[in-house]
Amino acid sequence: MNPDTYCEQKAAASGSSFYHSFRFLPPERRRAIVALYAFCREVDDAVDETLDAAVARIKLEWWRSQVAAIFGGVPQHPVAQALKPVAQEFGLPQEHFLAIIDGMAMDLDFDRYPDFALLERYCDRVAGVVGLMSAQIFGYSDDSTRAYARDLGIAFQLTNIIRDVGEDARRDRIYLPLDELARYNVTVADIMHARKSDGFRQLMQFQIKRALGYYHDAFTLLPAADRKSQRPGLVMAAIYQTLLAEILADGLQVLTHRISLTPIRKLWIAWKTWVKG
Repeated sequence: MNPDTYCEQKAAASGSSFYHSFRFLPPERRRAIVALYAFCREVDDAVDETLDAAVARIKLEWWRSQVAAIFGGVPQHPVAQALKPVAQEFGLPQEHFLAIIDGMAMDLDFDRYPDFALLERYCDRVAGVVGLMSAQIFGYSDDSTRAYARDLGIAFQLTNIIRDVGEDARRDRIYLPLDELARYNVTVADIMHARKSDGFRQLMQFQIKRALGYYHDAFTLLPAADRKSQRPGLVMAAIYQTLLAEILADGLQVLTHRISLTPIRKLWIAWKTWVKG
């Protein structure tokens, strides 16, 4: 199996909305974004699929060595092999790849976040930086697009956090800032035991409002000249904003089940958004 095929299979197997957002790209940009997404999946799996934190840290250090090889050596992993020409062609910075790994390592250091400042740092590393690199692959002419891409990436990660509150709690993780839980009279035990309350609903309404604020800020920052080239991000945003609307319509039941959109619905939203431009 060649490196590009490996990356394609890794991306497709995830079932992520991201996969639908770059279906319509030209082949060379599609190969590049699929390789970047596969990298994110690999380093995320190095943490999420490893029970021993010490082993997970060793895996992340190995991935740092693979990033070094991408920029000055011979990579061993098929994803790193696929990324070597991509990084050169699209000018992707080495420090961005390392920042993503730093973000994944935060999951080994924190299973609770005291405030939004720390959570935002996490979101920036695991998603904002990915947004920056994605924008570079898609192509842009105005530097304002970089700020758009970073805010959009953070919006995506905040959406993931909202969707996965219950699932994360069952893994003994709470990404909702603890000071915000306290503000709405929600305890860690309430989250861990899926105890619903008016306070919890207000807390989640606040989280959704903040995520939507990041989407709004991103769209405001996107220059008209780069809107067409950045359509994959807009497709993803349309899918994720629909997901937030579904979570609201479902009564914010994120403690007990995970809302998702069907593949055909994601594809329909992707096609509509792409055609709209």
